[in-house]
Amino acid sequence: MIVFDLACESGHRFEGWFGSSHDFAQQQESGLVACPQCGSQSIAKAPMAPAVPRKGNRRAEARIEVGPGAAAPDSGEGTGRQAVARGPLPPPVAAALAKLAEAQHEALRHSKWVGAKFAETSRAMHYGEHKEEAVHGQASLEEAQALIEEGIPITPLPFPIAPPDEVH
Repeated sequence: MIVFDLACESGHRFEGWFGSSHDFAQQQESGLVACPQCGSQSIAKAPMAPAVPRKGNRRAEARIEVGPGAAAPDSGEGTGRQAVARGPLPPPVAAALAKLAEAQHEALRHSKWVGAKFAETSRAMHYGEHKEEAVHGQASLEEAQALIEEGIPITPLPFPIAPPDEVH
């Protein structure tokens, strides 16, 4: 498989995976390659930096450590995809994200995992059917919207978390 960085005439960049350069050319000629953002079929290969592996004696870039729990909210304009960035972050941004991850981890340490029963548990606490306590878990977009419409305070988590039974 070959991964190409592609760009449409509007400047949207995206990745495409192809069996070969010939496969890319054939699919492009057949109108099968389109921009996932605007649908344009006017696609060109974008300039790519070569993938040069890091030497074994070099330190890896600092990574943000995130505590255990559920997925971050969708920020892909309703596509079910998560917005991401590529490349090193400016040091102030990396530091701010690390602080935010630390704050989320600390908050979750003092919260009970309820998993897929998040909406049910939150609703029961709101209506006095269950004792109030800090909980976290998983909810679909529809469940989260329904909770908000009922006036039940919830907060999306900024970083993905894994259920406790899935943490290695």
